[in-house]
Amino acid sequence: MISIHGGDLVSAKEVYQGEILDLSVNLNPLGPPPEVRAAVAAVSLTQYPDPACRALRRAIARRDGVDPAQVFCGNGAAEVIFRLALALRPRSALLTAPTFSEYEAALTQVGCACRFHPLHPAQNFDVTETILEDIRPDVDLVMLCNPNNPTGRLISENLLLQILARCEEAGAVLAVDECFLPLAQAGPGLAPYLKDHPKLFLLRAFTKAYAVPGLRLGYGLCAPELAAQLAAWGPCWNVSGPAQAAGLACCEKTGWAEQGRERIMALRPALLEGLEALGCQVIPGQANYLLFRLPGVPDLKDRLLRRGILIRSCANYRGLGPDWYRVAVGQKSENERLLAELRNSLEA
Repeated sequence: MISIHGGDLVSAKEVYQGEILDLSVNLNPLGPPPEVRAAVAAVSLTQYPDPACRALRRAIARRDGVDPAQVFCGNGAAEVIFRLALALRPRSALLTAPTFSEYEAALTQVGCACRFHPLHPAQNFDVTETILEDIRPDVDLVMLCNPNNPTGRLISENLLLQILARCEEAGAVLAVDECFLPLAQAGPGLAPYLKDHPKLFLLRAFTKAYAVPGLRLGYGLCAPELAAQLAAWGPCWNVSGPAQAAGLACCEKTGWAEQGRERIMALRPALLEGLEALGCQVIPGQANYLLFRLPGVPDLKDRLLRRGILIRSCANYRGLGPDWYRVAVGQKSENERLLAELRNSLEA
């Protein structure tokens, strides 16, 4: 089965046999910390991992300022999303359009009716106060992504707190995906509000900030009761020994996400300007990726893949279309290669 997400190098290599520059996934451009590689290599493969991820949950709790009982670790953020849907089994959920497709995929599998709050390109796809009107008593779950994927736009903390208050009035759970947040802005996110808001759920991952997608390690922060429910809705040993060791090393490696964020902020303006110079309509994202439209060119992903570059088609996102694309902010040489090959593909 061909993945609809980025990072499907196996399928890409069926088209292009050489080395592929993968800008379809959005990772810390610094790559994984050396300490994480060493921690993974030191793990015994003959020993079962801790099924409760106790050491890792304690480390995450110390780093994120919560209690270990508020932490659930999963096999990537995607597994946590599906377990959340199974644990809550909401009848109705409110999502934005566009946003990450796995939210809808998980919710529909448990029979949830998904409603969509449309975001508009004229407003850079920003979430605004108009979403408050859609949070009504018949909504059980509101799922947001901050910064949003694929737009890269941040939601202000003030608006998020207004949304949280409206959710609590309606009796709804507010789930906020903060997986990309460390590479977009400094600060603790919404973690300080968990103690006083039991219907708040935060989704986080090591994947992006530490560039370890192959290890599959995400986690949720929430009320202890919900964390226990998440653990019940799935098999034991869902997080491997190498992944747990990597997570511990990531928690000990301070400053890595901050360094990556500084690099991204330095590189992103030139990439944005280069895309605009080639006729792209670029959304000024605040994360480690950019969403852009190349009007009338629905096959740009295929064109670039034939030149050894993989980008993300956004044709399957609600509210977008076949000429919308997402690209990671890579290293300077990678961004320059992308722009050069994009120019060549348009001139060919």
